[in-house]
Amino acid sequence: MASSGVLARIVPRPLASATALFASLDARNQAVSTPDLDRLLSLFDFESAAHTRISHGAWERVSGGAADEFTLRWNREAYDRIRLKPRILVDVSKIDTRVNLFGQELPFPILLAPTGGQRFIHPEGELASARGAAAANSIYVISSSSSFKVEDIARSTKSPVWFQLYVQKDRAFTRDLVQRAEDSGCRALCVTVDSPTFGARNREERAKSELPERELPNLKGKDYLDPGLTWKDIDWLRSFARTPVLLKGVLNPDDALTAVKAGTSGIIVSNHGARNLDTVPATIDALPLVAEKVAGRIPVLVDGGIRRGTDRLISEPSHGHAPLVFDDRRQPAAGARHSAGASAGKPGNSPAGGPGAGNA
Repeated sequence: MASSGVLARIVPRPLASATALFASLDARNQAVSTPDLDRLLSLFDFESAAHTRISHGAWERVSGGAADEFTLRWNREAYDRIRLKPRILVDVSKIDTRVNLFGQELPFPILLAPTGGQRFIHPEGELASARGAAAANSIYVISSSSSFKVEDIARSTKSPVWFQLYVQKDRAFTRDLVQRAEDSGCRALCVTVDSPTFGARNREERAKSELPERELPNLKGKDYLDPGLTWKDIDWLRSFARTPVLLKGVLNPDDALTAVKAGTSGIIVSNHGARNLDTVPATIDALPLVAEKVAGRIPVLVDGGIRRGTDRLISEPSHGHAPLVFDDRRQPAAGARHSAGASAGKPGNSPAGGPGAGNA
């Protein structure tokens, strides 16, 4: 049957060295004039500006979701359909947005969630993001799939950092990684529990040939996810971890209750940025049911779809703990600083300057 000419044949090209390709990606990014950051007033502004500067392959890698991306859309749309009911004539001349998490006081209830692949956007990648989070007085959560060693990222900032952990097939390697993270100053472990296997990231897969192979110094091999992970492994991890252990990827309230009974220190309501399993609920939809089961016994955090301070207010009535800022985009340095700032209550982002609101 003759080709209709509608579909183009995709011919994979051989990969050049990672160094050369990262250099070419950076050159592509620098080819567009640097935007005036003062004119970028929201995370939506940053996203639009970033799209003009980032190569197609890198953009598909960092912005794509799983399969048909229903959950990716729902994460944002769920916030859009929730309505605030403000009260009038309330004294808001003095507001205290501080929150205490595991002995760490934050000026506002915002953390930056773990995201990998940041060197596709900027040569300093996660190092720059950690500095940006520090400039915003926020906690940066280091991803296991970062381009740099956990020690190097932790040393790049004077502010507190946490570590996102995959319990890998090689338990000895995992234990050593936990000790490395704790020794480098990470103050909490966020254990990803929603990824027994890799997601069907179709959009990312189509652009795969445009990107170099990246080094993953905190992971052992490419087949590191363990489909045999169970609650017993969480008990094993807690037996030697010196820092609080949070479970990241909880959507089912029954799992949340089990986590409380298992002695975990906290829960992160997350669907992996909609990057692993499509058609699971938006996180803000899952949050109230999880918070009801937990009943205030341990902190409950949430990520996914958060863009403005009003989103933070929406998440507040359910549990009263900090949402992880996870905007489905990777934003080194200035972007990370503005990401927290834009959500923390800049004028126009949340009523009365109220508080504002990740992945490999």
